[in-house]
Amino acid sequence: MAKVIELQGGIHQQAAHDFYQQALELLQSSNQDFMVGGGFALRLYTDIMRDTKDLDVFCKASDMPRILKHFAENGFDTEVTDARWLAKVKLGEHFMDIIFNNPGNHCAVDDSWYERSTKSELLGIKVRVIPPETLIWSKLYVQNRERYDGADINHLILRYGTKLDWKWLWQHMDIHWHLLLAQFLSFQFVYPSERELIPKWLFDELILRAKEQYDMPTPLEKICLGPLIDQTQYAPDITEWDFKVVTMRSV
Repeated sequence: MAKVIELQGGIHQQAAHDFYQQALELLQSSNQDFMVGGGFALRLYTDIMRDTKDLDVFCKASDMPRILKHFAENGFDTEVTDARWLAKVKLGEHFMDIIFNNPGNHCAVDDSWYERSTKSELLGIKVRVIPPETLIWSKLYVQNRERYDGADINHLILRYGTKLDWKWLWQHMDIHWHLLLAQFLSFQFVYPSERELIPKWLFDELILRAKEQYDMPTPLEKICLGPLIDQTQYAPDITEWDFKVVTMRSV
């Protein structure tokens, strides 16, 4: 039986919930596949109740234009906020994010997300929720000055670690393994009594890579991957200090 995502009540939240319900009903009538993410997914996997300011919906990039068209035809304002990863649907002060990737092109929604998604119910509507592993790796790239999702990831590991597909998570984060190792060390600092939730085989592999990187020559170019996790704070590195952002297996 699918777990129902329960929301906080209150008069000031009712208008937002009405918008979410209307948006979900329109999504279903669009005949396009979608999944719910964000604070609602965190609620499902950790039981953390949060006053969510918007509705995060995930879909494949190829489905996004049809979803926007469907909402526009039903009186909503729509925009492609960032062609790399984000669109929005708005009605008054309320809005829904339509996410199909991340700014660095490392979290593209594909069929595997749907295959591993979780059936649930939100506001009386049957929905699919993004897999917990995708919630983790998408949040690993959110390390801005204004927003850092490390605590959310630690809570996901704490509350759902025994059910995670660690091999799938590792397969995806292999390219940026430093981020995963850093998060694991954070988790062990926060929860020293729960360290065994992280598989030893994966932690050992990450530590080995951290050691072996010193046996390799450093890149000839000055490289800064900071913009992959914060596009603002690392801007001077690229615009003033002659660093380059590149896609590579390891640094």
